[in-house]
Amino acid sequence: MNESTTSLPWLVIRQDDNGNRYRVGRYATRAEAQKIADSLDSRGHKQLYWVERIGQGQTQTQAQGQAQAQNGDGTRN
Repeated sequence: MNESTTSLPWLVIRQDDNGNRYRVGRYATRAEAQKIADSLDSRGHKQLYWVERIGQGQTQTQAQGQAQAQNGDGTRN
């Protein structure tokens, strides 16, 4: 792990109606990331938001359909 990974290990991920996944942001604490995810989720859109930790996300991602999160520009992480 590099320094940026250890200082911002929590990701907020968004999945759109077509199943595409995007990294929304990186955060220092789970609580901070969850607050952002909850705020975005409360807007009532059909997108799904969740929090995962770098290094543990692969297991969660596999459970949610084997897709990896994508950057906002559509490239893979």
